[in-house]
Amino acid sequence: MTEPVPQDGAGVPDALQRLWTPHRLAYVQGAKPDQGCPFCNAPGQSDEDTLVLARGEWVYALLNLYPYNPGHLMVVPYRHVADYTDLTPEETVELAEFTQRAMAVVREVSSAHGFNIGMNQGVIAGAGIAAHLHQHVVPRWGGDANFMPIIGHTKVLPQLLAETRKLLANAW
Repeated sequence: MTEPVPQDGAGVPDALQRLWTPHRLAYVQGAKPDQGCPFCNAPGQSDEDTLVLARGEWVYALLNLYPYNPGHLMVVPYRHVADYTDLTPEETVELAEFTQRAMAVVREVSSAHGFNIGMNQGVIAGAGIAAHLHQHVVPRWGGDANFMPIIGHTKVLPQLLAETRKLLANAW
């Protein structure tokens, strides 16, 4: 939904359109202290409600609630650790194996051409939830960085998260 162009303090239109996305406010505000860590809470809830795709012994995979691209998922240790160097050898191996499996599943389901894989370690590095380590697996396709995010500052996602979760979880 867009609104008419607002005016700045001097009464001159600023030429920007606004796309209202109130559902993102929860992300911007972050988890409330009484809600705890979302990555610690997710394993205790249903896979459908938390977008969990697969569970291992040491880590699990779930869709990103605010994806950069369709199929953007994260691999998360069950244990609440902030830094990659804090993982045990078992956690490190399973995190790597889940990342490989995630790539294979996304390729199978949606023919991704490539991937961005990484972790933001600490708030200063851009981690939205810095207290609980998580590795992003972001599928990429030729032309996926089109004019919409650049000109329109809008990301277009062609599928609802529940549908994406079902496809990826079934293929896992």
